[in-house]
Amino acid sequence: MAKRKTNPRTPTPAAKDDKPATLKDLLDGDTLSKLKARADALKVDAQKEAEARRAQEEAARKAEQKRLENDFGHLLDNSGMDWRKYK
Repeated sequence: MAKRKTNPRTPTPAAKDDKPATLKDLLDGDTLSKLKARADALKVDAQKEAEARRAQEEAARKAEQKRLENDFGHLLDNSGMDWRKYK
């Protein structure tokens, strides 16, 4: 029985550009710039909405505090009972 001669296999170098195509690669520049502009606009809108919500909550908190300052029962319940320090 004779030995078979085998050709030594050389490993094929993996191509670095053999990555799957991404959406960014498939879209043209105009569409990509429109998407980026829309994303920026959405971020700005979200920031404005959050700021408006914070301002509304702050106004509600101030109104509640002012209402409680004029409520005698609340002031009486939350005041200290040590009247000597107010002499």
